[in-house]
Amino acid sequence: MAAVTTDLIRELRERTSAGMMDCKKALEENNADIEKAITWLREKGIAKAAKKAGRETKEGRIVSYIHGNGKIGVLLELNSETDFVSKNEEFEALGKEICMQIAAMNPLYLNEESIPAADLEREKGIMKSQLEAEGKKAEQIEKILPGKIKKYVSEVCLVNQAFFKDDSKTIDDLVKEAIAKFGENITIAHFVRFQVGGL
Repeated sequence: MAAVTTDLIRELRERTSAGMMDCKKALEENNADIEKAITWLREKGIAKAAKKAGRETKEGRIVSYIHGNGKIGVLLELNSETDFVSKNEEFEALGKEICMQIAAMNPLYLNEESIPAADLEREKGIMKSQLEAEGKKAEQIEKILPGKIKKYVSEVCLVNQAFFKDDSKTIDDLVKEAIAKFGENITIAHFVRFQVGGL
């Protein structure tokens, strides 16, 4: 087993902001492999976040972002359990990151649950027609359709979108990491994207 050195622990701590003991344990669990340790910590953080996900979020802040050219603007309501967290600079930075995501990727909905049933059915109908036009049989369509719907959701729903700065994680992952970091539930309540001359 590779040695877990102080330098490795320090590097992991700098890269993840995790506690010293968590970093040490992560490295021990993963044979001093820093990349595997990061994954381990992320998984652990997400597990922690899941425990906090049911908590009520009554505090928060409105975060705004205007794209450099002044043609796109975003307003976001990001909620937390306490004002202690919502007043934190890192909380605001998270809000800015999410606003930039909205500006860049133009999500139509917050999450899959917020897609109106009629819209989802319409999309399914379009996908089905396209597959039929390609000559796919009914049983093939039934197998292909769920994957196409999942892809559609990942494109139009904010929390399912790949983070524009790191496509190995979604916006949901980003929020879960923040939950693990702050130790309390964080939720995206609403967002509005404005664009000059467009939607």
